Amino acid sequence: MYGVVTRNEEETAWSEFDRAFYEVKDVTGRAAEPIAGAVNMVSCFGDNAVEGEDELLAFDDEGTAATRNEPYFDWTYVCPTHERYRDGLLDIIADAAEVNGDVRLDDVGFPREEYCYCDRCERLFAESDFEEWSAWRTNVITEFVADARERVPGDLYLTLYPDPYPGHLEARSGLDVDAVGEFVDEFVVPIYDMAYSTTYWLEILAKGFRDELGGPFSIELYAVDVDIDDLSKAAEVAGEYAETVLFGYDASNARATVRRLDADAREGQSFGPE
Repeated sequence: MYGVVTRNEEETAWSEFDRAFYEVKDVTGRAAEPIAGAVNMVSCFGDNAVEGEDELLAFDDEGTAATRNEPYFDWTYVCPTHERYRDGLLDIIADAAEVNGDVRLDDVGFPREEYCYCDRCERLFAESDFEEWSAWRTNVITEFVADARERVPGDLYLTLYPDPYPGHLEARSGLDVDAVGEFVDEFVVPIYDMAYSTTYWLEILAKGFRDELGGPFSIELYAVDVDIDDLSKAAEVAGEYAETVLFGYDASNARATVRRLDADAREGQSFGPE
């Protein structure tokens, strides 16, 4: 199956796609009304719109905020323990689920291993029953996903950072795949490249996630300005491991790629007498 991830409502109805994800909140902070014809997608703790609001930001133990102005960050991160922001996210998720019962959660977790050591996180950890900071951190994320699950009557999708090595996701973001897997119907793994001129690394990551997750998952490819031949090859590789191959943020290029793949498949079929 093939699908699209888009910010344009009309593209969700294109016949080439078996599945469509529509961003109702993205990392820029831009918000849109949820739609009935697609899985509405919410960027949870990635939000550039909160820059300058220190109360909302995640900080490391040296007081450095996780903003897009720092190395390794493409966008700014909200601390997952900020109760007002968290409640607002759950309201957005509930509103989306009322329009379409399926919802996808994006950017769930702490920004990196060094986060978060804001005053609120240190206080909440001290008040908790956890002895290990890492276990408390993981519990914060698992509880958020569980709360989101209560608001989603259909399928709940969750985006994973593309690192399948055992223990890495938990160490990086506080996201325990086994723990949140009790609440999630399908994981989505974005494996982005600007060209896909080689695909051996894509296969390595895809196989790693197949072994790590042990169940159906989707792979999301980057489609913006990628050559159709290269994107087609990448989709074929991803399709050997994933339930669905999704194309991100260039529906026209994605549609042309799906047509190419369908044409190649038909050319390989034989309809002669047995």
